[in-house]
Amino acid sequence: MNTMTQTREAPQTPATKSSAAQTPTRAEGALLPPVDVIEDATGITLYADMPGVAKDRVQLRVEGEQLTLEGEMTLAVPQGMEATHAEVQRSRYHRAFTLSKELDPDKVGAEMSHGVLRVRIPKAAHAQPRRVQVQVS
Repeated sequence: MNTMTQTREAPQTPATKSSAAQTPTRAEGALLPPVDVIEDATGITLYADMPGVAKDRVQLRVEGEQLTLEGEMTLAVPQGMEATHAEVQRSRYHRAFTLSKELDPDKVGAEMSHGVLRVRIPKAAHAQPRRVQVQVS
């Protein structure tokens, strides 16, 4: 099976939980993009593989604790040609995650490059490691 058409969930980290089972009905028929989640001391970074999706066709929404990634790819078929076989039948991607309370949903940043959506979500101030100054008396 082609990895782009799989519906199996990627491994989850404590920082995020995938909620594909709670996907809204408008996402039916969408591809589940593979996503790598990397956590460090200051936050998490998600890398979603969404080949064929232009930057202006990506939607990233944060509603409460829900992060939703959506994208629509354009598959150009030359004029006068018709596909006799297509492994990818759907043109939409959809993936949703529940964000941990440790993360700051107001500071989400994203960039798209070569079909990979990179989403950075920093940890909230209360979850950041901090250094405590020891006073000498």
